[in-house]
Amino acid sequence: MSRPSARTSDPATAPRAPVTPLRQYVLKLTSRCDLACDHCYVYEHPDQSWRRQPRLMTPDTVEATARRIAEHATTHRLTAVRVVLHGGEPLLAGAARLATTATVLRRVIDPVTRLDLRMQTNGVLLTAEIADVLVAHDIRVGVSLDGDRSANDRHRRYANGASSHDQVRRALALLRRPAYRSAYAGLLCTVDLANDPLRVYQALLAEEPPRIDFLLPHANWDRPPARPDGATTPYADWLLTIHRRWLADGRPVPIRLLESLLATATGGSTGTEAVGLAPADLVVVETDGSFEQVDSLKSAFHGAAATGLDVFRHAVDEAAAHPGIAVRQTGLAGLCATCRSCPLVRRCGGGLFAHRYRSGTGFDNPSAYCADLAALIRATAVPAGSPQQRPVDTLPPAVLADLGSGRGGPGSVDQLAAVHHGIARALTVALSPAATTDPVAAAGWHLLVALDVSAPDAVDHVLTHPFVRRWAQRCRAGATGDLSHLAAVAAAAAVRAGVDAELVLPVRAGAVHLPTLGAIMVDTDAAAVPVTISGGGVALRAGRRRVRVRPAVGPHPDRWRPTRAAHTGDGTVLLEDTDPYRDCFDLPVAARLTPAVADRWTRQVRRAVDRLDTEAAGYAAGVRALLRAVVPLRPDPSGRSRSAAARSAFGAVAVTPVADDAALAVLLVHEVQHLKLDAVLDVCELFDPADARRLRVPWRDDPRPVEGALHGVYAHLAVADVWRHRPGAEAAAHHRRYREWTDGTVDALLDLGSLTADGERFVRRMRATLDGWR
Repeated sequence: MSRPSARTSDPATAPRAPVTPLRQYVLKLTSRCDLACDHCYVYEHPDQSWRRQPRLMTPDTVEATARRIAEHATTHRLTAVRVVLHGGEPLLAGAARLATTATVLRRVIDPVTRLDLRMQTNGVLLTAEIADVLVAHDIRVGVSLDGDRSANDRHRRYANGASSHDQVRRALALLRRPAYRSAYAGLLCTVDLANDPLRVYQALLAEEPPRIDFLLPHANWDRPPARPDGATTPYADWLLTIHRRWLADGRPVPIRLLESLLATATGGSTGTEAVGLAPADLVVVETDGSFEQVDSLKSAFHGAAATGLDVFRHAVDEAAAHPGIAVRQTGLAGLCATCRSCPLVRRCGGGLFAHRYRSGTGFDNPSAYCADLAALIRATAVPAGSPQQRPVDTLPPAVLADLGSGRGGPGSVDQLAAVHHGIARALTVALSPAATTDPVAAAGWHLLVALDVSAPDAVDHVLTHPFVRRWAQRCRAGATGDLSHLAAVAAAAAVRAGVDAELVLPVRAGAVHLPTLGAIMVDTDAAAVPVTISGGGVALRAGRRRVRVRPAVGPHPDRWRPTRAAHTGDGTVLLEDTDPYRDCFDLPVAARLTPAVADRWTRQVRRAVDRLDTEAAGYAAGVRALLRAVVPLRPDPSGRSRSAAARSAFGAVAVTPVADDAALAVLLVHEVQHLKLDAVLDVCELFDPADARRLRVPWRDDPRPVEGALHGVYAHLAVADVWRHRPGAEAAAHHRRYREWTDGTVDALLDLGSLTADGERFVRRMRATLDGWR
């Protein structure tokens, strides 16, 4: 989330922090290159320190580097490290020296941690002898290629101007051979607006790469990127042309930048330093053994990447603590005020560090590609606070097919949880401008931003609570009176993180509410009360009495109303009867439960979830991954068992009292199916939203819109499946009824002509599940 207070991100003045382990190392085996690419940051940009470097890294330097890496991995108990052999051009070292280098690295590092050994090359010197070395030492190689001959020859030429294209293609043909395919990691392509994006994409695809990586040409505010004809976002337009074709082709190969944008849209992690807020954990070792910051900084000014440290005199911990490296590990705290206040910051991350440089302000600026990054993000994802606007195809076809069967394995439902995570964060971030106008909310916002750096897991736990999302959507819809609840959200995260804080919290219906934790009853007419959070507890003045509670410790004072929980073996389901935003269903929620009644509920929830492992294994993963809270409803006057789910409270299921855990299990499966489909619809178009037609369905008297019919059959398919696995005549009768309901409506949806291509595939998967029962 964005950060409203101003902090510098200049390496010279960045705040010192505990060392974050470094997991990636770039080893400059050579300091020279056999090509003269005019866009190279090493030779063609302001930093010319390569001129004083030895041409080759000596065996002693390799040995010292390997020992430093192993020492660091041992200290920090790292399970893996990545070492990238680089240059200059690393193939200038020759096959024998490459083999010796790999042998030393593996001999020293492999005993303490897994070594992922890679190389980046222009490919022109790649031979079968070198390819044998790559395979023998498990070195995966990435090759630089900018497209077809005309595109590649704009920049990647020899010093005499001769083309390198034929030699690179010969190297790629070698890597495609079965004997060497395991060494082929992918292609790296630098964007040039003069090249046709589709021709570049097709030329790269023709080389059958395992992965493609597009890089923006290195630029900054002093040397801004070229923008022909005054275009505002030409780099975004270029990449989006490829993005549209890539999606239309069914994403035939991973494209790291595009995959990262899609991942961050749903709360996932990025695979590139160019976007997202993941810590940058990389250091460079030059041919003389000196530690340097990421070498793209050479495009900023002479000496920009220098640290004054080396592998002979300094540990990796000292390099990790260098301000220029440490600042890139602090996420939001390392960004300029402009970026921290931007609603897109979670996905953009400020862009590549080198692209932020400007004389006078250092790196305390947005990226020189800020407008392009914003356009890319908006075109490929849900705008903050608008879950109704969906990114295109953010669920891979295999995941959509798995979910379309009605069930869905752990990997698929985890992606749905990530969708909710991304939306919940985006909704909260979108409140930041309004929060600054409310003193109570503003204090909560500042604390939440600080916690997002120091205790992100605690923040995520609270933000993804169903009724925090419900509250955020109410605020976005105009319920500004609810904005002060942001302080309660921050307080709950602080309690979970064990962080000390002083806040003012709103009072609602005689209580101070802490989402996911419970409520403290107070005797006051005030709209808000000051609280002190310390040691994982909360202290406040409740009328004439001072109340202190520690949510994780019992017994609790009579003014503390903890949120009870059912522990289901591998997780926890909250029994939510205190949260003020839980009243979001079409059915009336129950008041606070007595201890005896609450105990009965928690036992029943635990048993219901546990029994799904045996009688509804295909749905257990969805229930365990997505069910965060059960809300008790008032008994239905007719005596019927009733249940409900709400898209605005993703992760919550509301249920009336039921006879036993067997009945509750069926209702939980039914409602979690609605949650699953809601998450799918948040990121995929399954039907034409403009189609206002309604379908007659057997389970309702009133005709249903397409979305309502789709929800009904998806839930009833699962219920029929559960009854199918239960013994007895009554279970068989229930199975037949729900199956018949689903059977006819699935066919009606397929015949309607309103489904998109994804929607038709999704519904046909349901059809296949039904047919498989016959």
